[in-house]
Order: sequence, then C-alpha cells, then structure tokens
Amino acid sequence: MNYLFLDTSYIVALELSDDQNHVVTLEHWRSLDKRNLCLVTSSYVFDEVVTFLSSRGFRSKATEVGKRLLTSKSIKFIQVDEDLFLEGWEYFQKYQDKSYSLTDCLSFVIMNQLKINLALTYDQHSVQAGFGRLP
Repeated sequence: MNYLFLDTSYIVALELSDDQNHVVTLEHWRSLDKRNLCLVTSSYVFDEVVTFLSSRGFRSKATEVGKRLLTSKSIKFIQVDEDLFLEGWEYFQKYQDKSYSLTDCLSFVIMNQLKINLALTYDQHSVQAGFGRLP
C-alpha cells in the first residue's frame, strides 16, 4: 500500500477550476493508481480546506468537499487529539526560524509517525521539513 499525505493546497487546487495549479493537479490526480493508495489527512487540514473555500464564497463547495473527505474509503482521517496537538505544538516551537503553520507541524508529526515520505501539496514547507512532494 502506498501512503501519501493529502494537504490543503492540493485539495483546493483539485477542487477550484480557477486555481493556478488546477490543471496540473487534475492531471496528476487522474494518473494516480488509486487501487494501491491510501491518503492520509488530518482534522486540521480538513478545517483549512473548508474554511478556505467557505471564506471565498464557496460555502456549498466547502460542504461538498468536507463530506467527501469524511466519507471517503481511501482517506485515513487523523483526528488531532490532545497528545497529537501537543506534539505538533512542540514541533512548532522547535522550528522558530521557519514559517511553518501549526497545521504544517501537525502534518509533519503525523507523517513521521506513520512513516509517510510524500505529500500531495504545493506547500514548500514539506520539502523544507525533509519530505517529498507531488506533483
């Protein structure tokens, strides 16, 4: 099984046709072998996605995407509990010289815990933190 971390920027690019990365993301998404793929994401990424879409006037799209993320059989949804939150907070504090968001830090902790090396993202922070990114 191939595990990939699913990040906010990839989801947004996939869902919004006017996103600068939409065409590349759509082509990449179609090329993925989904039979042998498990996507992992977190409740904080979920929050970023629905907040981003809703705040830009796409409330129904936010609801639609949120429902798909929560019900997809190919997505392992990690609920950030208190222990994970505190680990992410430690990571955030450790890298004061970086511009990582707390969501980035939580994603990196999850990726380290699950030994995931690649993220579906356009965020350079993943590369800066030592992970690969697609596309």
